[in-house]
Amino acid sequence: MALGLRLLRDGPVSDAHNLLLLASRALRTTDAARSREAAVHASLAAWSGGDRDGYLTALDALCPPAVAPDGGRSGEAGNDPVEVFWRAYRDGMHSTLHGDFERANALLGPVLNVLRAQQDASRLLSAGTIALMLGDLAAARQVLGLALATARSEATPTILPRVLEHLAYAELREGRYHQARVHAEAGLEASAEHPQSNVTAGLSAVLALAASIAGDPAAVATHARSALHVAHAHGLGQARTLAEWARARADLGHGNAEHAAARLAPLVRTGPRQGHFGLWMMAVPCYVEAAVLAGHDVDTDVEPLIDQYARWASRGADPQAPAVVLRCRALVAGDEHSEDLFTGALARHEKVDSPYEHARTHLAYGMWLRRRRRPVEARTQLRSAVMGFDQCGADVWTGQADAELRAAGETPTAVPSARSGAGPLPPLTPQQLRIARSVAQGATNSEVARQLSISTRTVEYHLRNIFTQLGVRSRVALARHLDPDVPPARTGGHLP
Repeated sequence: MALGLRLLRDGPVSDAHNLLLLASRALRTTDAARSREAAVHASLAAWSGGDRDGYLTALDALCPPAVAPDGGRSGEAGNDPVEVFWRAYRDGMHSTLHGDFERANALLGPVLNVLRAQQDASRLLSAGTIALMLGDLAAARQVLGLALATARSEATPTILPRVLEHLAYAELREGRYHQARVHAEAGLEASAEHPQSNVTAGLSAVLALAASIAGDPAAVATHARSALHVAHAHGLGQARTLAEWARARADLGHGNAEHAAARLAPLVRTGPRQGHFGLWMMAVPCYVEAAVLAGHDVDTDVEPLIDQYARWASRGADPQAPAVVLRCRALVAGDEHSEDLFTGALARHEKVDSPYEHARTHLAYGMWLRRRRRPVEARTQLRSAVMGFDQCGADVWTGQADAELRAAGETPTAVPSARSGAGPLPPLTPQQLRIARSVAQGATNSEVARQLSISTRTVEYHLRNIFTQLGVRSRVALARHLDPDVPPARTGGHLP
């Protein structure tokens, strides 16, 4: 059992799962408490690895059927409180994985209450994990906050980073990115004192997700690379899914919808590279938006996934999912239905505290209105998006919403210069400025068109005017004009 626990912290989790399951079975008749402890840790190993069948097998090891005197199965123990507790935990987790959240809440609610009443960091961590599984993010954050305080007071070095990882993840789920970043960084600092590479990978993946909306591509790349390095070596399906999702969200936030869709497609589709069984569904909305912006086939590629996500959302797995479903449907619907879907999504958002997803819906609706030449209404939505993104530290999306707001006619007092140390640019329109910056960063005309939801011919028209106004004759010259230090390799081509 000791080796299994060590591998769970710092080794291949499939090996940890097998060793802990063997230990659970070996201890079953001699030490029931330690047998259950081994089974619980075997389930954690399977979860970390994304092994759904292994997770269910470990749950079943918690309460095996009793053996009758004649060697047959006599069913499970009756009213022993310990047995009742563990059966409820096992059956509740089974229900969660099978999407029966009504039954899961009925079974796991009392279990959660028992665990949260105990002033023990490990028990409180388990209670927070149950709340996360049930989609009760407020309860998860509260219980994990207590677990954090308890772990610090108990000075339990191996528990502290795990608590911080789960707390940071709960805050991510709620859209509280500032807090998630602080707690994940504290987790990495704590794990450095007592190395736990698997926990470190999870914390790095959380930091990559937080950085993916903060507008720092270098931080996303660094944290994702750190998480994936360990995830691939130790079979960490959870960390891998979160890190890949972070890279895709960074691509989408910086206008690279095609790259984002390509990264996410394997995670959200059936196949050997599908994301973690308990997490991949949460990446579907990001994929839907990326696929729509990249011009993928909506009927065959996107709508079936939205239907799948809607079924998942209807079970109560995530409080903000019902609103996100409507936003996804609005993105693929015809003009006669989109507006009602957007307004329905915003009404649902008002019932749940989810600033990031709420702001994403305001942005999507504002973009939709602007492209239908309704700038006054668009500005109302886009202002709300800017404030929402600013509230949760989503700087890259604040920039997108602000650019859309300017394109909708909200003129700032002065257009910021794109160059450091150079004089102000000639008076480009907000749309021209966006096109110029995208081209300077190496985007092709068709990529710019997809990013801005305009035609390639419109991009070409604006680019010719930009060249004339700035007095440049090539894309390389444009890049150097915007940033004199830019290397020539970043752009290519001559005429727009």
